[in-house]
Amino acid sequence: MDNDSGSDCFSASGVLKAGLLKFDLFGVIIIGITTGLGGGSLRDLLLDRPVFWINDQTFFIASIISSIAIFIAARLTKVTSQHFLILDAAGLATFAIAGTLVSLMLDTPPLVASFMGVMTGILGGIFRDVLCNETPVVFASPLYATVSWTGSLFFILLVYLQLDITVSGIISGIGIFIARLLAFYYNICLPRFRFKQ
Repeated sequence: MDNDSGSDCFSASGVLKAGLLKFDLFGVIIIGITTGLGGGSLRDLLLDRPVFWINDQTFFIASIISSIAIFIAARLTKVTSQHFLILDAAGLATFAIAGTLVSLMLDTPPLVASFMGVMTGILGGIFRDVLCNETPVVFASPLYATVSWTGSLFFILLVYLQLDITVSGIISGIGIFIARLLAFYYNICLPRFRFKQ
């Protein structure tokens, strides 16, 4: 799975969120960069490896270009909440699998590797929502981190079953993407915390 596509999708979702709040161009770029690069940055710090976008500035440049492109495109075409949802689901799927793969390549135990995939997939969105002064989508939205973790574990299973790693990534990534969209469409959620009345 390609980190570059994930950063583009997540940067774009960050730009759309910032756009709904009427941020200026600088604010939009900051939110786009934070969303696109945040989860992978924390993953790399925890795994004690060079932070991917510092090591290869292509990702940083791609996030900036993606943010500016969406900023301009939003002025030329009508953007709906469905655009945000699709880009966010695509970013979640791409980064969850990429984060899991990076962790497996460093011989991280499978369960930890799957959680690193979840962190890579969700933290950029958490940073985006916190900076936009909103409750993070992951804590209140239909099956967000759940589909990410399930997909990451499924990816590890396919790899351990000796399926080609690219095919495993594509199958698992598409699974995360579709499951996220279906959970949103049918409003499938985990039980919420509540006190006994």
